[in-house]
Amino acid sequence: MSISNINSVQATLLHAGEQSDAISSRQDIRPRLLIVDDIRDNRNILMRRFERRGFDVVEAESGFEAIELIERGPFDLVLLDVMMPGIDGMETLKRIRSRRSASALPVIMVTAKSESGNIVDALQQGANDYVTKPVDFAVALARVNTQISRRRAEQQVVLANEALRKANEDLERRVQERTTSLIDANQRLKEEIADREELQAKSQHLAYHDSLTGLGNRLLFKEQLDEALRDVSVAPHPLAVLLLDLDGFKAVNDTLGHSVGDLLLKSIAVKLRDLLPVTDRIARLGGDEFAILQISDSQPTSSISLAETIIEVVGHSHSIDGHDVTVGASVGIAVARPGQMNTESFLKSADLAMYSAKSEGRGTYRIFDPQMDEAVQTRRSLEHDMRTALAQGGFELFYQPLVNLQTNKVTAFEALMRWHHSDRGAVPPSEFIPVAEEMGLIVQLGEWALRCACLEAVKWPDEIRVSVNLSPLQFAKGNLVSTVVSALASSGLPASRLELEITESVLLEKSERNIAILNQLRALGVRISMDDFGTGYSSIGYLRSFRFDKIKIDRSFVRDLLVDEGSLAIVRAIAGLGISFGMTTTAEGVETEEQMRCLNLEGCIEVQGYLYSKPVPGDEVAGLLASLNVRREPRRA
Repeated sequence: MSISNINSVQATLLHAGEQSDAISSRQDIRPRLLIVDDIRDNRNILMRRFERRGFDVVEAESGFEAIELIERGPFDLVLLDVMMPGIDGMETLKRIRSRRSASALPVIMVTAKSESGNIVDALQQGANDYVTKPVDFAVALARVNTQISRRRAEQQVVLANEALRKANEDLERRVQERTTSLIDANQRLKEEIADREELQAKSQHLAYHDSLTGLGNRLLFKEQLDEALRDVSVAPHPLAVLLLDLDGFKAVNDTLGHSVGDLLLKSIAVKLRDLLPVTDRIARLGGDEFAILQISDSQPTSSISLAETIIEVVGHSHSIDGHDVTVGASVGIAVARPGQMNTESFLKSADLAMYSAKSEGRGTYRIFDPQMDEAVQTRRSLEHDMRTALAQGGFELFYQPLVNLQTNKVTAFEALMRWHHSDRGAVPPSEFIPVAEEMGLIVQLGEWALRCACLEAVKWPDEIRVSVNLSPLQFAKGNLVSTVVSALASSGLPASRLELEITESVLLEKSERNIAILNQLRALGVRISMDDFGTGYSSIGYLRSFRFDKIKIDRSFVRDLLVDEGSLAIVRAIAGLGISFGMTTTAEGVETEEQMRCLNLEGCIEVQGYLYSKPVPGDEVAGLLASLNVRREPRRA
C-alpha cells in the first residue's frame, strides 16, 4: 500500500472519529420523548415522571397530532397509546413505520389490553416494545432507556460502518471484501438480536398471562403479592386479597358447552378489570377462580365494598352467544397483617374465607379469621374418618316403623343411616349426610344402604316394606336403576316391598332426566314417595309431573299441629291432596296420642314417630314388631 493511500485512510478514520465524538456530544443532550394519549391525566403523569428523569417531553392527544409533530422535528422515542379516538394507536404506528423504521424512531405501545393477540399484532407492525396499563413506571423507564440506548448505539454503528466503507474504498480489494463480510455479519447479528428480543417479549407475556382472558396468571399474581407484602413489612399500609369463585359455572359448561363457558369467563374478566383502580391487580388463577390484590386507604371497608360490587356485577344476567347466562360469586377476603403473613399463608387465608362463603349459602363474602382454619381442619378430619368408616363398615342402618292408622299394623320400616365415631361418639345424620353429599361419598353410601336394607327386609314378614332415602347426587352421578336392580336381585326382595324416598330437589335439577329415571324405577314395581312434602316452594306442582305412591308430611307441621292453625290447615290440605290423587299420606314426627288422633281425623293414612318407636338396629326389628302387636290388641279391644 502506498504512503498516499495510508494517509488517505488515516484521514478518513480521523474524520470518522470526529463524527463519533459529535454523536457522543449529542447524546449528552436530554432525550426527546413524544407521549401520545387522548387522556390528559395519563399524559401529565408520565410527562412529570419522565421530566424528573431528565427527558425533554412533548405530548400529543391524538394520532394525527403525533404524526404532524414527528414530521416537524426529531424524537428519540414515541410512547403510543393503543386505544384512541380518530385513528387509534395501531393505525398511527402503521403511518409512522411508513416513514421511519424501528431503528430510526423506536415506538413503545401503551395498552390497557394485555391479550397476547393485540401485543403480537403491535410487534408485528413494527413496535419495538410494549407496556401495559396501569403503567408500572419503573418498567416503562427501563424499556424507554433500553430503546433509546439501542437507537443511539445503532447510529454510532451506522457512522462507523460508513467510515469503514469510505476507508475501504482506499484499501486493496481483499481488505474491501473482508470489510463487506464484516458488515454483513454485523447486520445478521442485529437482526438476530431484534428477533430474540421480540421472541423474549412474547415468551414473557405468555409466561405471566392467562391465554383466555388476558389477565395475569397465578405466577404473576404471586410475584405481585410478594412485592406488595415486602412493601407492607417495610412501610405498613392497607392491603387485602380477594379470591372469588363463580357459583353455578359448572352448570353452564355442562348445559351450554365449554365454548360458552370460555366466553362467559372473558366477559366477567373484562367487567372485573373495569371495576378496579390502576393501583389494584387482578389475575385468573385457573378455572373459574379469580384473585384481586387491593391497595386502599381503609381496610377492610374497601375490600368489603369491592366484594359487594363484584357479587352484584357477576350476579347480573350475561348475554353470551345468544344465551342469557346467570352465575353468582362467592368472595373470600384476607387483610394483610405486617409481619404475620407470607404469600402462601395470605392466599390460603383468602381461600378459607371463600370456602366459608360458599358453605354458608354462596353469593356472599366472608373475611378470614383464624377459626376458619380450625373449622377446615375439623372438616378434613371428618371427611377422612367418613371414608375410613365406609371402607371398614363403620356405618349401620337403624329402622323406624310406619304404622297404618286404620289397621294399627306396621306397613313399613324406614332405613336410617347411623354412624358411631370412636372418638366423637354418635355423629348425627344432619352433620355427616351434608358432608357426604359435598364429598360425593353419598353415592357409595346410598348404594351400601340400599343393599343392606334389602338384605334386612327379606327377614321380615312379607307384608312389610322397607323405605330407603335417595340423594339427588345418586340421580346425577350414580347408576341408580342398575343399583336398585342389583340390590333386589342379590337380596331376593320383591320390588313391591321396596320404597324409595326422594325430596323435591330431585325434580328441581334436570327434572326431565330424573323423571325418566323415576319412571324406570316405577316400571320395576318399586314404590316412590316424596319426603318432607310441603316444605318446598313448588311441591304441589310436582304431583302433576309424577304420580307418587306416597307423600310424607314434614315433622315441622306435625309438631305444631295442636297449637298452630296454620300447621293444621296444611296437614288437612296435604291429606286432602293424598285422597284426591289416590296416594298414601304419612305424617312424620308423631310423638303423642293427641297428635295421632288428630291426624287420623284429618285423613292421614300412616304415621311415623317416637309414639311407636325410635329407630332400632336390624336385629331388634322382630322384637319391636312383637311389642307393637301386643300394643295393638288392647287398642282394638
